[in-house]
Amino acid sequence: RMTEPHPAASRRPIVRLWLYAVAVLMVVTLAVGGATRLTESGLSIVEWKPVTGVIPPMSQEAWQAEFGKYQQIPQYRELNRGMSVDEFKTIYWWEWTHRLLARTIGAVFLLPFVFFLWRGWIEPRLKARLWTLFGAGAALGAVGWWMVSSGLADSSRVSVSQYRLAFHLTLACAIYAAILWTTRSLQRRPAGELPWRLRASASALMILVVLQIYLGALVAGLDAGLVFNTWPDIDGSLIPAAERLWFEAPVWRNLFENTLTVQFNHRMLAYLIWAVAVLHAIDAFRSRGAGAARNGALTLACLVTLQAGIGIITLLHQVPLPLALLHQLTGILVLTVAVIHAQRISANPVPAVSHTEPFAADKSIPRSPA
Repeated sequence: RMTEPHPAASRRPIVRLWLYAVAVLMVVTLAVGGATRLTESGLSIVEWKPVTGVIPPMSQEAWQAEFGKYQQIPQYRELNRGMSVDEFKTIYWWEWTHRLLARTIGAVFLLPFVFFLWRGWIEPRLKARLWTLFGAGAALGAVGWWMVSSGLADSSRVSVSQYRLAFHLTLACAIYAAILWTTRSLQRRPAGELPWRLRASASALMILVVLQIYLGALVAGLDAGLVFNTWPDIDGSLIPAAERLWFEAPVWRNLFENTLTVQFNHRMLAYLIWAVAVLHAIDAFRSRGAGAARNGALTLACLVTLQAGIGIITLLHQVPLPLALLHQLTGILVLTVAVIHAQRISANPVPAVSHTEPFAADKSIPRSPA
């Protein structure tokens, strides 16, 4: 019997383009989210209205009503007392834009996904993964409000919980990494036979970068970058005294609430990532048959070095907004390259398109009369 290629395989370029568009939107949203955090704008909208919240205030009366709601929370009373409506509009638009982008991502993911499923353009192996990613994205929206609510309910807080901020950002970056990995896996580029240690160290770097983003979010949530602004020493020495690092009780709270410990851990992991990235690049250049890994390893090592330098400069200048945003954006770039590099040399790329699979029903491609 005459057979045809699986129709979904022929639609891979369209599916890849769609997923890349989602990934780009996520990068933009992460950047706007960073600006929202740095400008203390995240608490400017005190209600979660997933549908009607798309429409911003359209009149002076509506703006005054929104401003009145903001005036009831601790952040206004403690940090922004006396703010004008026009000043409020600035922080409002940051948060509104961040939320609008998040909603846009949901629509850009779900609507084409449903259409592709209807047309039979999604390969069976991808369906469960893509549904999982959509579910994670929906959960991310709920986590975002959970984060914002932490700065509204407690009369002693003027910002969101660093625990929730770190979880929100890390989940967003993990979803972004998964989308990027999935997209790249649809484009078969065999890496050839590579030493297992190269694959392992590439994957380790990707995981370490995600962990570093989590630690960086804790630093941001505690404003720890504003407290210790010297390098390479911190609190007067390269390694602070134990009683300064571990004075909170129980001890584990120091990892999340002690500004010195949080910034120190962020620095130490940065050193570790830099060392692993450089050693990984050296290993790639010394290994036989590692041509596919060399460019990625070198690019990653260079970007990690650049990111470390930007972080140091940002710290020494007491975290000005442009440098802080650059530091975050470069961190996303490092994650992007780490994911692409690890996926490219992974041991299990997506199999090549089979030309002997029985034809599956697709409303857009007629069945062969044979």
